[in-house]
Amino acid sequence: MNKSLKNITSQRLFLPIFCLALVLLVNLFTRPDFFSIEIRDGVLYGFLIDIINRASELVILAVGMTLVVSASAGTDISVGAIMAVSAAVCCNVLTGGERAATAYASPLILGFVAALVVGALIGCFNGFLVAKLEIQPMVATLIMFTAGRGIAQLITDGQITYVRVDSYKILGSSFPGFPVPAPFIISIIVVILTMILLKKTALGMYIQAVGINKKASSLTGIKSVMIIFLTYAFCGLCSGLSGLIASSRIYSADANNIGLNMELDAILAVAIGGNSLGGGKFSIAGSVIGAYTIQALTTTLYAMHVSSDQIPVYKAIVVVIIVTLQSPGFARWRKALAQKKEGNAAEKGAA
Repeated sequence: MNKSLKNITSQRLFLPIFCLALVLLVNLFTRPDFFSIEIRDGVLYGFLIDIINRASELVILAVGMTLVVSASAGTDISVGAIMAVSAAVCCNVLTGGERAATAYASPLILGFVAALVVGALIGCFNGFLVAKLEIQPMVATLIMFTAGRGIAQLITDGQITYVRVDSYKILGSSFPGFPVPAPFIISIIVVILTMILLKKTALGMYIQAVGINKKASSLTGIKSVMIIFLTYAFCGLCSGLSGLIASSRIYSADANNIGLNMELDAILAVAIGGNSLGGGKFSIAGSVIGAYTIQALTTTLYAMHVSSDQIPVYKAIVVVIIVTLQSPGFARWRKALAQKKEGNAAEKGAA
């Protein structure tokens, strides 16, 4: 029994899943109706649905951030700003430069493609600075973190750009005839396609190899510069898609608020998922669980009527506890404690 329990607890995803389950179970005592789900007008509603819906942008960001961290041993702190720029570009294309529109000035698909291309291009810019110029990732992405929202403001002339067309709202609400929120479906598709790409090709192995030892991987023929560049480009693409979903939710481009502080949650999702921020081996599933844990915590706090100003404080406390439980130092302390107990038991048995 003890051996089986030890095998379970030693699994890489045990702690992320345990933390998510713990956050959810707290609601059994604080709000009995937290787990209730109902259908209204053909769409699922409930706190759990709200969690998987609202976490969608963060899940997509966490996927891109995981690959960046693994390959470059650094973080991309510009993902929130890229979301704002992509949303601004999309809305500006669809409104024809006007501040509000009730009809598209350009095809909807053109706005979506423009947003994704811009996101990928900004990711390529970050990747060039990190991979080719070998600038520290946080410093390189700090450029777009600082300038990104200013660029979005320039695109929208400092105003919120509204796209008041029903079809634009679908991406952030639900597809006709589907009770499950559209953002959740999109995020799951992104996760599945990414995992297939990493599993069916050698890209996943290359990313891990570069993250573990860049010089050694280069000597074996792996183009480490290109691998790092591609991860940042992909992260930018994920940010552009997240920006589209966030913009669709509010059918507008709000340069000041779209993606605000999302980069911090994305990094935390990677850390909570059991991934090392020092690069190397990674787990997409762990990061996805981490993203849902963060959103579950936020939703739980709102359900407990905690004000939005106080939520970051409670979130920080819980995140510190979760990350500490998953830290190598805590694991060594727990192992030493277990060995000490076994030693004491052996001494008592000998006596």
